[in-house]
Amino acid sequence: MKKALNQLEAELVKVDVIIYVLDARAPKSCLNPELDRLASSRPVLFVLNKVDLTDIDRLEMLAKDFKGEGRDFVYMKATESGAGSIICSKIKALCKQKVKKFEEKNIKPVLRALVVGVPNCGKSTLVNNLCKKAKAITGDRPGVTKGKQWFAIGQNVEVCDTPGTLYPNLADQEVAKSLAFIGSIKDEITDEVELAKEFISRLEKIYPGVLSERYRGATTLEEIARVRAFLSPGGGFDEERAAKTVLQDFRSGKLGKLLIEEC
Repeated sequence: MKKALNQLEAELVKVDVIIYVLDARAPKSCLNPELDRLASSRPVLFVLNKVDLTDIDRLEMLAKDFKGEGRDFVYMKATESGAGSIICSKIKALCKQKVKKFEEKNIKPVLRALVVGVPNCGKSTLVNNLCKKAKAITGDRPGVTKGKQWFAIGQNVEVCDTPGTLYPNLADQEVAKSLAFIGSIKDEITDEVELAKEFISRLEKIYPGVLSERYRGATTLEEIARVRAFLSPGGGFDEERAAKTVLQDFRSGKLGKLLIEEC
């Protein structure tokens, strides 16, 4: 993270605004407090992405925190064609002082925005939406974008896509769990069974009954494995397969529209 923040700090001298992409299923957990320090002199546009997968009522309770002096937000489903059309107007509004200053001299300034966020939050998908064509490399897994890429997205507006390395402080276990739940941390470096158990525990507190409805009364990995007839080679029920199923069902929206952190 330190390396990523140093790279970001170097890029900030070239940009007018920061586009901070947050996964709308866990927006607070996607925030890096260090960015506030680095971006203190730059306006920030928060893009609450994947709104089609989140609990919009609970999200609206948090949204007010993303608006203020030099800050604004938009709801977004970056995979939806044309969804990014509002971004350019938001950028120009946040940079209105610079625009006015240059227009007084009969100059149309080029506004440059830096796109940041945790892995797998939809940054590159948003950039492609803005470009109206696939220019940035995307993928449904963390770590696809390897280096910064600049793209023109409209009249006198450019954006730079960056690798998703702006992790918050992962010493906060609740934040780390939230990022793992939404797929911002690679499953390969987690214990999926333990992660799914933690997810189930949190889900039962925030949305009691969701698991039971999806899995015919089952609320534990063993029960879900039994209901789904997930059998292990040595006999018994396959909790690992059940864990993968629960996490994937959440990430794909099959458990419903959920926001899995406290408001």
